[in-house]
Order: sequence, then structure tokens, then C-alpha cells
Amino acid sequence: MTNLLSRIAPAARWGRRVAAVGATLAFSLPIAQAQQLQPTFRNWATTPPLGWNSWDCYGPTVTEAETKANADYMAKNLKASGWEYVVVDIRWYVGNDTAHGYNEKDPDWNLDEYGRFVPAPNRFPSAGGGKGFKPLADYLHSKGLKFGIHIMRGVPVQAVLRKLPIKGTQLTAADIHTKDGQCRWLRDMYTVVADRPGAQEYYNSLFELYASWDLDFVKVDDLSEPYHTGEIELIRKAIDRTGRKIVLSMSPGETPIADAKHAQEHANMWRTVGDFWDSWDQLKEHFEVCERWAPYTRPGNWPDADMLPLGRLGIRAERGNDRMTRFTKDEQRTLMTLWSIFRSPLMFGGDLPSNDPFTLSLLTNKAVLAVNQRSTGGRQHWRHGDLVAWTAKDPATGDTYLALFNAQDQQPAPASAAAWAGPRLDRQHPQQPVAVDLKGASKLYLVVRDGGDGTAWDHADWLNPMLHRGPDSVALTTLPWRAASAGWGKATVGKSVSGAALRVGERTYQQGIGTHANSLIEYGLPAGYTRFTATVGLDQAAAGQNTGGTFQPLIFTQNPMLPPPADSVRVPVTLKELGLAAGATVTDLWTGRPVAVSAGSLAPFVRRHGAVFYRLSAPKTGKKK
Repeated sequence: MTNLLSRIAPAARWGRRVAAVGATLAFSLPIAQAQQLQPTFRNWATTPPLGWNSWDCYGPTVTEAETKANADYMAKNLKASGWEYVVVDIRWYVGNDTAHGYNEKDPDWNLDEYGRFVPAPNRFPSAGGGKGFKPLADYLHSKGLKFGIHIMRGVPVQAVLRKLPIKGTQLTAADIHTKDGQCRWLRDMYTVVADRPGAQEYYNSLFELYASWDLDFVKVDDLSEPYHTGEIELIRKAIDRTGRKIVLSMSPGETPIADAKHAQEHANMWRTVGDFWDSWDQLKEHFEVCERWAPYTRPGNWPDADMLPLGRLGIRAERGNDRMTRFTKDEQRTLMTLWSIFRSPLMFGGDLPSNDPFTLSLLTNKAVLAVNQRSTGGRQHWRHGDLVAWTAKDPATGDTYLALFNAQDQQPAPASAAAWAGPRLDRQHPQQPVAVDLKGASKLYLVVRDGGDGTAWDHADWLNPMLHRGPDSVALTTLPWRAASAGWGKATVGKSVSGAALRVGERTYQQGIGTHANSLIEYGLPAGYTRFTATVGLDQAAAGQNTGGTFQPLIFTQNPMLPPPADSVRVPVTLKELGLAAGATVTDLWTGRPVAVSAGSLAPFVRRHGAVFYRLSAPKTGKKK
């Protein structure tokens, strides 16, 4: 190891000197020459990639037939609008994986002689006989589309246990692995120790295989949060070595902002959030996330706000059941507007053949997609409470893009108004007993609120909830609730929000309610019951995740929400603040219709959770101020 490090250190110093010289030259050389000093891979995704990914609708169980059906739809209905990537997500190498979760009991692994996962032939018949994904890639390429897959960071546990050889070496998978840093939520892989002999060769062999399948895109999971610098650099070198233009997407998020520059030097895309689903709370969080990451957007480098959970979701997905997106139409336009002006990659998560006309219209609006693909300088212009403005420029015409959002919500009553306010629950403190006096109350509200780090995995369980009247008791789960909401999924009796057993810590519970922050469950109290008891806890399905997993439980006996705001509000913007002179023309990008300007300003009504999206053009005879 000492000799290896002694060889690496001078090379690292030399690399730093070269980087410094390159930076100097980039400022002194003509632009065309300076661009040649940039990493080649940035030329492989000069605009944000547009595509479909199987995760939101099929989880780890998508088949070849389903992949082709989505590709056929894309080729027919979306390709002309720029959509091109078809991505097979997680665990395509397991022949018997399960819907709404993972089969970790008896997975049917498929590996080759060098410890590399290959497609399960019962799910991808064309992969049989050692063909791998090449026939499927050929099918997609014949339609003018591109092919992508999801992989997990690291080396397969099965390859380590079997001591399978690393191609081109005398070493085995066992020689390059460590259990340190193993993925917490899926145990298929061990960490590759980046500076061990054989580590680079392993990743080289992996991407040699993918290049032989004519792969165009790879999403590498468990890579960017926590941030695995060593393996990221191995992957970058391995991709470049193949000579094939394979776009690299790093997942999940939030990628540490401190590593943004490193991400720019090694990947085309990197996640800015954990898994994003059809939850308004998660969508609203993106206003802060996108503002934070906007400065790092540039050609070939795209902070990734995650997939579009639109259309038909949850057919066999990890989260939730078969459904159309829970986003309202206003929220769907907000999502597409924010992702477009931020210039996030657009990866559609729903089952494309199930699209309705409205969903298709979102994906084929040429004016909106043009902002995503060709605008520059997208930034938050201002934020006043939950009213938000973003602007960008059309570099070809100098026109200004303006997006106005109304993210106002009905506000919760303060925790001080609760009959009982529990502590913040998290992985270190996952449960809390509850005992509440209900004397004089006619209603009971079970409330779960985000603990302050996002709602990504805030799975909460109300366990053994009981109402008491003297010596008599009744299980709350035997009574119908009046209303129930959950930030993600549905509140469910007898199961966690993910559909699994109610499990907190090491114990499984038969009786209880599974939900997800932010959640409100309302009951009418039967006469005479004066006390409520339960245990509330973080479900084990969330305890192993790397985002969210914190919430505050509360009990109210009065309405826990303040009166709602208006359904729509005016959001005024002056032409002057946008650098435009009087006489500028305004076009609504979603409808294509002209918009009136009065007294040098716009003041549209914007619906709650909705957005408006405009192009503003300077007057033909005027000049910009």
C-alpha cells in the first residue's frame, strides 16, 4: 500500500498542476480552444436529457415487453419533441423480484463468470444465451432512441462470496471489497476500495460489458449521497476508457453541495433530492433545492431534481399502489414549469401507454420544452413568502422567460395548540408513548409533521391506538375515520404506508395505522371516552434510508389547521424590474396566447399550487434598459 500511495501522490500533484495550468489557459485562450480543455463527456449531454425511467411505475420488476411498449409510445408520440432515453431501473438482474419492495429473502441472481450482473432472461428473453441487453438496445436504436440502465455502486456480494475473478487480473472480487459504507437500504453490493489493485480493473470490465451492449446512459445508485469520491472517479475513468458516449447520472440525493465542483468534473447529472414522488410537500421543497443548485447548471452538467411522477404510477412500484398521479393539474404545471426553467433533466416516471391527453400535452409543449433545452441563466428572481418568481433568457433572441408560482398552503396551527406534542422522532429516537386526556373533546386528530429535514422517508406508525372509557377500551382502528391525508401514499390500517407490516425498531405490530408526514387523520369521538393511548414511531422501512426519516407527532382535539388562503392571488411583476421597456409583448407558454400588459406591469392571478409561464419580448423599436 505504501508503494502504491507513493506512486499516486506525485501523480495527484501533477494532476493538480495540470488543472491549474488548464484553468489559466481557459481564461487566456480563445473560447473555442478553452472549450477543448473541458472534459469530453460534457459534450454527450449538452442539453438536459429527456427520457422515460421504469422506476415509478414498475419498481424492480419491469419486463422487456413493458420496456418496449414504453419505447414504442415514445417513438410515436414524444421523439419529435426531443424525448429519447429509455432507462431500465433497478435490479434487472433478479429474476424473482417483488412489487412494492425488494425480494431480499431468496433473490434469483444472474451473474456472469466475472461477477457482473446480467439481465434476468425470464424478464428479458432477448438477453438469453449471453446476449445481455444488446438486443434490447438494438431495438431501441432502431427507433431512433437511446438505451439506459440503473446499477448499484460497488461489487456484488455474491461475487465476493463466490470469489469470482476480476476480468484481466489474477484477483477476485473478494480482493477489492469492504463492508464499510455498504448501502443501507439494499444489500446487493459491497463497497469497492478505490485504491486497491483490481478496483479500476473491475469497473473497467463492468463498462466494457455495458459498451458491448451499446449502452447510452447509466444511472449509478448509492453513489452521491453519501458521496463516494473514489468510486465516482473509477467509474468516470472506466466510461472514458470504453470510448462510448455513456451519459453518467449519479443518484440519489441530495448530493453534498460541497462536492458540486467534483460532480461537475465527473458526471453529467447528479441528484439534488432523495426519491421524489407525487407529494405536494416534496414538490414545494424543490423551490429551495432548485435555488440552491441553479448556479451549478451548465452544458453537460445538470443538477437533477429527480423524475417526473406524472401519469399512471405505482403499477408495481416501491411506493403506493396503481394510480394516476396524485398531483392536481395545477401542481403538474408547477412541476413542469419549475423543472424547465431550472433546466433539470426530465425523466418521466409514469407508464407512457397509459397517458391521458393532459399528460401528453405536458410532455409535448414545445415552448416549455424549449426553455428546458435552450434557455440560460435560470435563477430565482425573488421569493415573497410562498409567492415565487424565476427568470431566464433565450440566448438566441434575448427574450426573457418569467415563471410565477403560488406555493401558498393552508397553514398548520402551532404545536403549542396541541393537546399533546411529542418530541422529534428519528433513527436515534424512533418511538414515543402517547397518553392524552380527551375530557370534553368531540374530535381526535392524529397529526404527523415533517421533522425539518424533508419528508422523503417520514414513514410514521400509530401503534396500538386505544380509546378508554373507565375500565372499557376500544381499538381506534375499529372505528372509521372522517378524513385521512398523508404526504405520500395513503394512511392505511394494519400496514405501514409502504404496504408492509407495521414495524418499529425490532418489533412488528399487528394493530395500528401507517402514514407519512405531513399527515392528518380525523376521528369523531364516541361518547364517554376520555383518554387516548398509543405508541408512535418511525417505521423500519424508513430507518434504513439516507434522506428524511424524521417527524414530530402531535394530538389535537380542535382543528389543527388555520383558515385556508384564497384560491388564487395576484402576483405583480413590473417590466422595469425585468429590464424591459414599455411596449414589451408577453406570451403565455402553456397556452400560446398573448397576455395583456397594463401600466408597465403584469399582475396575473395565480392559483394556489399553480404557476404561470411567460415569454417577454422587447418592443421591436425599443431598446432594453
